[in-house]
Amino acid sequence: MNEIITLFVLAVGLSMDAFAVAVCKGLAMKKMSWKNAVTVGLWFGGFQALMPAAGYFLGVSFADKIKAVDHWIAFVLLVLIGGNMIREAFGKEQEEASADLDVKTMFIMAVATSIDALAVGVTFAFLDQNMPLAVSLIGVTTFVLSLFGVKAGNMFGVKYKSKAEFVGGVILVLLGVKILLEHLGVLVL
Repeated sequence: MNEIITLFVLAVGLSMDAFAVAVCKGLAMKKMSWKNAVTVGLWFGGFQALMPAAGYFLGVSFADKIKAVDHWIAFVLLVLIGGNMIREAFGKEQEEASADLDVKTMFIMAVATSIDALAVGVTFAFLDQNMPLAVSLIGVTTFVLSLFGVKAGNMFGVKYKSKAEFVGGVILVLLGVKILLEHLGVLVL
């Protein structure tokens, strides 16, 4: 049960970039439709599920060579990704809100919002992770939060975008610290 809770918290953290972009999509839509919200959710949820799997297979190829420092790699990657999300939350640059849902636009946005999930997937190779569960939970969580992001953006605007990025960043940093402390024997959960 602890594994599912940890994975769910990780999934929420990873999905915050997608949620923030979904809010912008909703903001740009004159009238929100659930068809468009599902389209956004499928793109973001699909890539958030695909990228950790790709990262995992990449990480497995060299996991045995760096087993002694795997917890440090997981820690550094999660802290860097989380720190970047926190930095972006306080950044002044605003993303241009566009209602376009064409394949090229959505592909670029889905890849951009899921690069961090690729790096997290690499860390899964060192953590003996249940990959089908992790990939499913990350994908479904991102899908659902993206749906709500489109709706929230359409209703409230970008008021919550930076808060979502900040929360996601803090979650990833805390998970990195948790992994490090568990491997050092300081924290047992």
